[in-house]
Amino acid sequence: LSLSLSLSLSVSMGIAAQHLALSSSLIRDNPASFLSYSTSSQALISPAFRRAASKRAGAPRLGTLGPGRWPVPASSPISAALHESGGDNSNNADPVELNGALDRRQLLLGSSSLGIAGLPSLLLPQSALGSPVQPPDLKLCTTPIDPGNGAPSVNCCLPVSTTITDFKLPTNLPMRTRLSAHQVPSSYIAKYNQAYKLLRELPASDPRQYSQQANVHCAFCDAAYDVNGTQIEYQVHNSWLFFPWHRWYLYFHERILATLIKDDTFTLPFWNWDSATGYTLPPIYNDSKSSLYNANRNPLHRTPAVVDLNYNFTESNSSAAALLAANNTLMYRQMVSNSKTPSLFFGQSYRQGDEPNPGAGTIENLPHGTVHVWTGNPANPNDEDMGTFYSAGRDPIFHAHHSNIDRLWEVWKSLGGRRQDLTDSDYLNATFLFYDENAKLVRVRIGDALDTTKLAYKYQDVPNGWLNAAPRSRTSSDTAVNFGPGGGPHPAMAGRLREKLKEKYRKFKAGLKEFKERASGNIDKKERALVKRPRKVRADDFDEEILVLEGVRVASDEKIKFDVYINLVDDDDDDDDDKVGCDVPEYAGSFVNVPHMGMKMGEGRSVRKSNFRIGIGEVLKELDAEDDDDFAITIVPRGKPSVPISIDNVRIEYE
Repeated sequence: LSLSLSLSLSVSMGIAAQHLALSSSLIRDNPASFLSYSTSSQALISPAFRRAASKRAGAPRLGTLGPGRWPVPASSPISAALHESGGDNSNNADPVELNGALDRRQLLLGSSSLGIAGLPSLLLPQSALGSPVQPPDLKLCTTPIDPGNGAPSVNCCLPVSTTITDFKLPTNLPMRTRLSAHQVPSSYIAKYNQAYKLLRELPASDPRQYSQQANVHCAFCDAAYDVNGTQIEYQVHNSWLFFPWHRWYLYFHERILATLIKDDTFTLPFWNWDSATGYTLPPIYNDSKSSLYNANRNPLHRTPAVVDLNYNFTESNSSAAALLAANNTLMYRQMVSNSKTPSLFFGQSYRQGDEPNPGAGTIENLPHGTVHVWTGNPANPNDEDMGTFYSAGRDPIFHAHHSNIDRLWEVWKSLGGRRQDLTDSDYLNATFLFYDENAKLVRVRIGDALDTTKLAYKYQDVPNGWLNAAPRSRTSSDTAVNFGPGGGPHPAMAGRLREKLKEKYRKFKAGLKEFKERASGNIDKKERALVKRPRKVRADDFDEEILVLEGVRVASDEKIKFDVYINLVDDDDDDDDDKVGCDVPEYAGSFVNVPHMGMKMGEGRSVRKSNFRIGIGEVLKELDAEDDDDFAITIVPRGKPSVPISIDNVRIEYE
């Protein structure tokens, strides 16, 4: 077996080498011929290579078998194998650099069902086939961008520089402390206002100018650029790029402001909406005469309105105290129980040539996404400014919002367990481009952004009241005496209620089908399905049980939210959906889409396709379901999207 495997691998690598030599020549000298050649060699030619060759040859992009895939003609010898396996989904598109050296890994693509030709990709881990994400060429920008719904088109293209310098960590900056926006002194407010005044007064051509700074977010979040050499959207959201890209964005914005007022001690504030002292819009942003003011905010949510971290795009009838309690429970879910592993917190891996939006982490979904939409003005076509990505950077409160997201990254790492930074080399070596405080274009690495003290800043210590705000169990002795979502028993009833709940659940699940057995994957109203567990793990085990909603498709230019519950046994009244929130033990998590431009689908619409992953070990423990063979999920859409939410499948994985 060993000898046979070695011979197969040697033969396969030899074939790959021949393909590499011929393909490199064709793609350089005659891309049209390469396309013809690659049609009969698809087991070895990466989709990214074919896309790039098509772009060079001027050929239109064809339909696909799956995410970013090219069609396999019926005459192809591998067609049956691909269709039998549901398309080549065993690998993501590999990187291609047409202006640089060609990497052998770019040609070794194939399904494990393809025999010898597919053997190298079968034997090598995905990390060996990928490479770090590189920034796009700023000269190749799509303009203008049409935000839709009647909003005027925008040009998000960034200034082009002929010189790019590798960033060096600062050695002469004092250690600075970012303060809570609700607690800054008057002297700081004066500096902050002056910095933004000067920022707005810079020439429009200066990459540090206010509008140019806002365009940075628009450019890398709204499909203004493609991944180099491909027709794949460059996107810094909904993947492991989210946290580090925004950290660098804040760092340079902060340094630009500090340079303008000639004060190296200056820092951005953070809006700690996760604290009882920060649950309202900070007053420093409310003065209409201030350079920090933005008129494009929801007028119903100005101070003293309490931010709703679980915002469902409608106004809550809850009291301020009830909202604060629900916010704390949500933060516990997102920071503690649902994000025990790095991939759950940071999001899914995203390598050069991969399709965008592989999957967001817990905090990026919410409260990051919900606070964006809660702050934006629903009277505007796309909830501008904060409520949509292309315009979010126009509001100074954007940076305070993301400063708190950045702070939570540090808090999460302090909670122990497996909560630590990612160590994948493709993550650490991914690079971005930013204009620095001297208007020079610099290249930065993710690996240099993991320690805030190396960037000469830290955060003010503030209480995190959500640390112990777990939702109360149904059978907890200190809960209310009612029965139903969010309720619980009298102490004497705990044992009997546990059995009643189990019996009620057994009857409830009797009529449920697995998700894949449903007639349609569209989710336009509350949907339930049975999920079978491949094996049983407990919340205290090393492995984390993860609920995966695969192939979630939404219109990317709409605000979308749906909630997921486990074993939510209710009265089957769809009108009561809004009565069940995030403060019940059955609540598992929420998917949120902040409107943005994305990959185009039919009739000119944009689509986002992602996986949605939820750590559910502690939820099952709270529901006394760790030893069950299966459980029921309930998916509750919020809002009224014009295009139905679609989900391919639901399954369990372990990490």
